[in-house]
Amino acid sequence: QVQLVESGGGLVQAGGSLRLSCAASGIIFSGNDMGWYRQVSGKQRGLVALITPGGTTNYADSVKGRFTISRDNAKKTMYLQMNSLKPEDTGVYYCNANGPLAYWGRGTQVTVSS
Repeated sequence: QVQLVESGGGLVQAGGSLRLSCAASGIIFSGNDMGWYRQVSGKQRGLVALITPGGTTNYADSVKGRFTISRDNAKKTMYLQMNSLKPEDTGVYYCNANGPLAYWGRGTQVTVSS
């Protein structure tokens, strides 16, 4: 059974930092592109950051220079270090594994107050 479990969300003031984690089980983690997506109520889920098995990264323009995605294939865990947070970063952050099949976590809420 595939499971992606996000953690690390919470309430933080603008300018603060959070580190999200996504622990994977039931998949060949090292063979999957892994990504973080954000969804705001009433809007589509959008890509925040992506990392390939080889470590190539891609970021949404809005988070470049502030967020860093990383992965530890041995621990089957992906991370998102979020610095200089802004109120517009608020949303539910979902972990995605994209290989032969795509899987999603249940999400973790990030709220940035002004």
